[in-house]
Amino acid sequence: MATTMLRGIKRGVMRLLRLPLDVIGRLDSGPSKPSSMPAYLLQSELQTSPTTDWASVNEIAVPQESYPSEPSLVWMNRLGHRVPFHTGYAMLAWRNIHNRRRALISLLLIVIIFSMPPPFRRRLQAFSVEDERLRLQANELTPISTSDPDPRRWLELNLDNKYAIGDGKASFFRGMGYSSRPRAALISLVRNSEVEGMIQSMRQLEYRWNRKYQYPWVFFNDEPFTAEFEAATSNLTSAECYYEVIPREHWSIPDWIDQDMFMNSLEYLGAIGVGKGWMVSYRHMCRWNSGFFYKHPRLKQFDWYWRVEPDVSCMAFFLWVARFLLTAVKVHYFCDIDYDVFRLMRDNNLKYGFNMNILDDARSFPSLWRTTQDFMNEHPELIHPEADLNWLVDMTNIGEYNNCQFFSNFEIGDLNFFRARPNEAYFNWLDRAGGFFYERFGDAPIHTLSVAMFLPKKHVWFFQDIGYQHDINRHCPPNLPDRCACEPTSLDENFYKLVPFESPQRKPDDTCIRQFLGGEWLKKKDGWSREAEQLAGGDGYRGYERTEKDGL
Repeated sequence: MATTMLRGIKRGVMRLLRLPLDVIGRLDSGPSKPSSMPAYLLQSELQTSPTTDWASVNEIAVPQESYPSEPSLVWMNRLGHRVPFHTGYAMLAWRNIHNRRRALISLLLIVIIFSMPPPFRRRLQAFSVEDERLRLQANELTPISTSDPDPRRWLELNLDNKYAIGDGKASFFRGMGYSSRPRAALISLVRNSEVEGMIQSMRQLEYRWNRKYQYPWVFFNDEPFTAEFEAATSNLTSAECYYEVIPREHWSIPDWIDQDMFMNSLEYLGAIGVGKGWMVSYRHMCRWNSGFFYKHPRLKQFDWYWRVEPDVSCMAFFLWVARFLLTAVKVHYFCDIDYDVFRLMRDNNLKYGFNMNILDDARSFPSLWRTTQDFMNEHPELIHPEADLNWLVDMTNIGEYNNCQFFSNFEIGDLNFFRARPNEAYFNWLDRAGGFFYERFGDAPIHTLSVAMFLPKKHVWFFQDIGYQHDINRHCPPNLPDRCACEPTSLDENFYKLVPFESPQRKPDDTCIRQFLGGEWLKKKDGWSREAEQLAGGDGYRGYERTEKDGL
């Protein structure tokens, strides 16, 4: 359909563009062939030279000699008004198009084409059947088969912003589905009071990526957004912006929760120093991000999402000062992203993407693993046959959950995965157990366990090439100095930053990201021992043979 449409556009444009050239050419050098003209355009007193050689064709005779430099020939239009020869010839050419309606349609198409973003216009102008055939042979226009995806090969073919639609307003043809863009959006849960932080995050991500791809933004709040918030954020992007209120039933304490137990939990977790353990709003946020965000009516029109956090933090102020005395910004996007991340996910059958895999404070969710085991025992039919939970289980600690998690402040995912029955059943099981209120179940470990139970590991993607920072956790990819404005971090940089010194939890023998990657990434250097490193003042996680510079 797109090919047929483009061919029609090209023919119409070329027909209209040739029209003035034909007229000028005939006026300057005379027609190479006799032309047929209606008889009523011929003036009876047309003056000619007796030596002129005439060639009679149909209703008019056209002299073979060159036309005079002055418009001595006179033509007559339908109303009997005399007009100069050049004007009359142009009128004739206008009438010789199949009909005026087609000419007007062609003119309209020219206006549309030249109003489109430049990258699309360049592709359209360069379009030809031969070009299309050659690109198809090079596998540049066809998605990689989802039966045997190869994301790295896909990246080789689709870097350099191949699918960018350019700065400025979105193309008219994007709405017609020409570019077959994924149905995707950037989503953010944010308060009106966090507008400055949202501006900071939007500016960075728009500059680094979305100004080239124009994916819409969807903002969520438990109360209506103010006009100031909407104006400030919509002015930062040429993409569409939606401002949505979370349904009350998704942001309230359910009726099966015991209020006294809930209040005791808030007091206890706050007293032992669990991060945000005393905040009621944080419990609602974790619950909404775990099992309700993908149910919002606005997201029904989308299949993919990229979660974006505002540049604010609820961490203790003194932790800010201790770790970032001179740094005010808490969310960073460090790197230029030169490919469509949503196309990467869709074309390669990827369902979930992350860029940090770290430990969480186990005191936040002491019953999460036991509740998850109960669910697996009750619903073994929902566990994917290729599920890999080994990297999340610490066999040296009687098979307990090692508390590793995908850092969900940065995640890119398939909404249909979360909407599917396995994930829905798992969330409902956890919700009825009350862990979001009696403890502080977080969306990060819940998403991690859900992905591990219901997806093969090959459907999960490590976005190592996207630099990101949220609070004290920071990832900067190696080997990309031309694209990233940050100092590269080690692969194991953020392993236990979220675990306070006072937490008694046992750390696993290997870092979370290496347990996820497995294989060669777990090999240790010859002669290295954890005990010797710790005696020398190290943390016991610096003995790996492969480093981030070796690439994945």
